[in-house]
Amino acid sequence: MVCGMQAKPSAQDAPEKKPSGRRRRRVLIGCGGLAVTALLLLGGGAYLLQNAYDDGVKRIAGAMPERSGRPASTGRGENWLLIGSDRRSDMPSMGARSDTVMLVHLSGRDGRVSVIAIPRDSWVTIPGHGGGKVNAAFSYGGPKLLIRTVEKLSGVRVDHYASLDFGGFVKMTDALGGVDVTVAKRTYDPMHNRTWPAGHQHLDGTEALDFVRQRWNLPGGDLDRIKRQQAFLHALADKALDTRNPLKIDRFIRAATHSVTVDDSVTSGTLRGLAARLLKTPLLEYLTAPVDRFASRHGQSVVLLDGAADGELFADVRNDRVGDFVARNGAANTVGTVR
Repeated sequence: MVCGMQAKPSAQDAPEKKPSGRRRRRVLIGCGGLAVTALLLLGGGAYLLQNAYDDGVKRIAGAMPERSGRPASTGRGENWLLIGSDRRSDMPSMGARSDTVMLVHLSGRDGRVSVIAIPRDSWVTIPGHGGGKVNAAFSYGGPKLLIRTVEKLSGVRVDHYASLDFGGFVKMTDALGGVDVTVAKRTYDPMHNRTWPAGHQHLDGTEALDFVRQRWNLPGGDLDRIKRQQAFLHALADKALDTRNPLKIDRFIRAATHSVTVDDSVTSGTLRGLAARLLKTPLLEYLTAPVDRFASRHGQSVVLLDGAADGELFADVRNDRVGDFVARNGAANTVGTVR
């Protein structure tokens, strides 16, 4: 598996502090591929055991918006909207919100797979609701409104939808016997009353869930949490792909299938095709939509995206040339050590 690419450190979490022009335009390449790994292994599992695994996948009717008013399909590659959620239900009951939002572009030109994370606090236009955080769209109108919101932001046509319940991380991680990560500096998480010591550590399922959820006391807030999620993804994928114990693999895939929800046009064949595509890709890269600055809107802490840089990125997605954007703006990095 190819490690994600990542830019140099982002601006600190300081409201209304505007970075320099060059720094502002750097792409923050981080995480967002948590559901990608689950779907990869899910597709592989469906190929091996057919309906035994596929029956565990929840499908929802009406997740995709009606055709009118949507961006035209360019026919250049395929786009999935993937979310990570702390709730299994995909309906916006009781204020449910998507915890992680990501647009995945499968290139039709060079085979690369680009996972573009959209920070959940990004201030965007939500159709029918005005300005709001991107994850509020899920609360207001479920997958359909979230897809419309992301399409309005990006101008990119979404072909499929999938979500991964974060609660499934516990069983997925424990099925593999835990995963290993490295933390750069001792950090206390007041939300979960947990201290992460500096250095290498082995995470069980509950610890892994706390690890990917933390945003408090991280210098970059949600942007640093994105990097933590990438580190966890990298560790989980490596452990899964290195595991030769068939019982562990079976438990892992079953945990993944019961944590995944897709739109009702996604068949077991679609998942097998996705798995084959991901296993053959020459490059799996992770990006975060370029950020301008942190700010406040209506008493809420929000992330303001860099309109010019995001316009450039999403134009390259539509033209199936994400690699060109990365070459112009990206910088290779490692996920081996995170805050």
